[in-house]
Amino acid sequence: MIILSASFAVPPEQREEIIALCSEHSARSRGEPGCISHHIHADCEDPARLFFHEQWQDEAAVAAHFAVPASGEFVKRLTALLGERPAMQIYRAEAISAGDLG
Repeated sequence: MIILSASFAVPPEQREEIIALCSEHSARSRGEPGCISHHIHADCEDPARLFFHEQWQDEAAVAAHFAVPASGEFVKRLTALLGERPAMQIYRAEAISAGDLG
């Protein structure tokens, strides 16, 4: 599984527009092949910060997601609203049970 995480500060005057844009992107992305989950979350400790949390079946699914024209357009629109491109981290992961921890 591939996990993507991104966070960014949201200008208060653009919060509603950014949340709508991100929610639309997540809903569309959840319909793509290989998408396990794709959500936008608000930070309970800092309401001006939003987070993306995504889970993808494999690297090919992520590459296909990045190649979708609507994904590229989303990044352009979000970057324009924020004034910078959000930082993103990408991880390879495998599920384990809590009992496996010790």
